[in-house]
Amino acid sequence: MLQQTPVARVLDPWSEWVRRWPVPSAMAAASPGDVLRAWGKLGYPRRALRLHACAQVLAAEHGDVVPDDVETLLSLPGIGDYTARAVACFAYGQAVPVVDTNVRRVIARAVHGRAEPGNPGKRDLDDAEVLLPRAADGSYSVDAPVFSAALMELGALVCTARKPRCDECPLTDCRWVRRGRPAHTGPPRRTQKFAGTDRQVRGLLLDVLRGSADPVPRGSLDVVWTSDTAQRDRALDSLLSDGLVEITKSGLFCLVGEGDGR
Repeated sequence: MLQQTPVARVLDPWSEWVRRWPVPSAMAAASPGDVLRAWGKLGYPRRALRLHACAQVLAAEHGDVVPDDVETLLSLPGIGDYTARAVACFAYGQAVPVVDTNVRRVIARAVHGRAEPGNPGKRDLDDAEVLLPRAADGSYSVDAPVFSAALMELGALVCTARKPRCDECPLTDCRWVRRGRPAHTGPPRRTQKFAGTDRQVRGLLLDVLRGSADPVPRGSLDVVWTSDTAQRDRALDSLLSDGLVEITKSGLFCLVGEGDGR
């Protein structure tokens, strides 16, 4: 849920989610449509289907327990580098580097002296791993997971993108500050707009289907976006292609798995 979504938006849906489905097998037994409906307005709804597929694998192959090693986690549906390492580190206390946007920015400034990080890549993991605290014998310190969490919080609360609070930073040596905080000279940071995009139209179409207990006729979907019918049709086609929506035998539209042969 936290992939590309702020914590504040996730808290309420997550609380309801784990109350309803406290273990993977509980979610695995639900229909994909139920999962999409519970996902609500979190956005990027394909994540919900991947989470449902992941729950099915956990229930069938892992005894209803989330694995604790990165490689096994990476084999699960919808689990990428960040999520696999975040679970291993924060849920199981393993000393593995966890890199998100905030961590990349802290490292870019404190270690490399740049205002902004470059393109994501394996180097990010290497940079984060070098920083993990170690014991006298060279092994990772038991504090490594706490350090990873602290690095993320530092980027989220102090070393922020637009107004870094350098006077409050606990780091005593930041290369970016020593260089006089030079401005970013690379390509401008891209911002994702939402209004008027296919993402917005897809969300409006899904809202109709989530709000109905029964499949709906095409007309109920057409009215949500009349300013650009080609865009609306494209958005609906993409929902069908992504397996989020299906058409019943009688030509009605519903969330996937809710057609009941009609």
